[in-house]
Amino acid sequence: MILGATAAAGASYVSARNAILEGIQDQTMLKLRDQIVAYLPTVSLPPTQATLDAFSSALKPSGALVVYRDLHSTSGMAPQDVPGSLREAVANSTNIQFQRVVVQGFPMFFVGIPVQTASGRTSGLEVYAMAPLGQQQAAIEELTRTAWQTAALALPFAVAVALLAARQVLRPVRALNTAADQLGRGRLDVRLRVKGSDELAQLVTTFNNTAAELERTVGTLRAMEADARRFVADVSHELRTPLAAMNAVTDVLDEDAGQLPADTAVAARLVSAETKRLTRLVQDLIEISRFDAGRAELRREELDVAAAVTDSLTARGWEPGSGDSENSKNATVVADLPAGITAALDRRRLDIVVANLVGNALRHGAPPVEVVLRADAGAVVLTVTDHGPGIPDEVLPRIFDRFAKADTSRARSEGSGLGLSIARENARLHGGDIVAANTGTGARFELRLPREVRSGFGEMR
Repeated sequence: MILGATAAAGASYVSARNAILEGIQDQTMLKLRDQIVAYLPTVSLPPTQATLDAFSSALKPSGALVVYRDLHSTSGMAPQDVPGSLREAVANSTNIQFQRVVVQGFPMFFVGIPVQTASGRTSGLEVYAMAPLGQQQAAIEELTRTAWQTAALALPFAVAVALLAARQVLRPVRALNTAADQLGRGRLDVRLRVKGSDELAQLVTTFNNTAAELERTVGTLRAMEADARRFVADVSHELRTPLAAMNAVTDVLDEDAGQLPADTAVAARLVSAETKRLTRLVQDLIEISRFDAGRAELRREELDVAAAVTDSLTARGWEPGSGDSENSKNATVVADLPAGITAALDRRRLDIVVANLVGNALRHGAPPVEVVLRADAGAVVLTVTDHGPGIPDEVLPRIFDRFAKADTSRARSEGSGLGLSIARENARLHGGDIVAANTGTGARFELRLPREVRSGFGEMR
């Protein structure tokens, strides 16, 4: 708005200034030209000094300068009073030339006319005249002051009108921005009231339609997701009873496999292995369904973390060797578990995390698997490092996704594909996390768990 007012004032100034100056310029040039045309028939060429003086005296305003080669009139202006650039322009042209200059602080208007004969030939005569522009300059300055005063008076009113108009336009835009922000935060029921029928009203209508369609689609997806989770949980629970019976049968088959024919023994062991694998998958699915439903229970107790990790490794036959032991080079798992590090943790869930991380390192990496425990800034940190091929770069960002596979060419694997996902869910249930990275000589998983409980023991999630 300020720029508009400034531009309007500037445009008014330029227009008025040009009008005033053009008026005096045109008047002076036309009057001088008419006088030259009227007097020229009395001039004989080449002129004498007396002829030039008489020519100059006949011209109005008085003081005009008439020049013919090296001669010039002696009354009025002297040749050195005329700007040199103007004289050069007149000498090289057949048209009227003019120039505005400031002489001793006063604005002056100079005009120069190359005189031609009646036949249109150059006579060699040059006539120069000047006119003061003091009055015109004063009028221009007064006009400038008036223009700026008018702009200054009109500016507050124009600003007020502009702000009012902008407010009317920006208010619905701000409301639309707020509604879009709420929609992005998950408030899918947000809607705006449509006012008018302009482009902004059409935009609001489009927003409302989009929000309604998004709410419908998300609601459908949530219902489908809930149905899928409920289906998995129901199926998993239904499978527990027949699997328990199948495990009892396969245990008997395993015991009697040595007394069965060779082919039958192989089939029995295969059925037993697949039944155990199916049992682990069902157990993992049940655990995942608890996390999804928000029913995962956390029972904390004050633990010696090193002892709990050692118990978890020993229970699975991964007898840990010491890092400085003579037999550490041949050990499958090498542990550095300093005693005295305690934390309030759920023993069962810590066991699940350790079993999944170390088991994953043994299955997909190469021994020795290093298990290192340390305390760090209010947290316990357990790192599990293997010496295998590492995790492919394209798999690393989604290594904790459910059913993620490091080797996509393998349709089946020994695990369920849910182990790392369950491990991370258990870590986050404690308020911690697990991160995975490559070391260049293998893969490393770092488990970080807080040592103290913020909201008390035995909380339920």
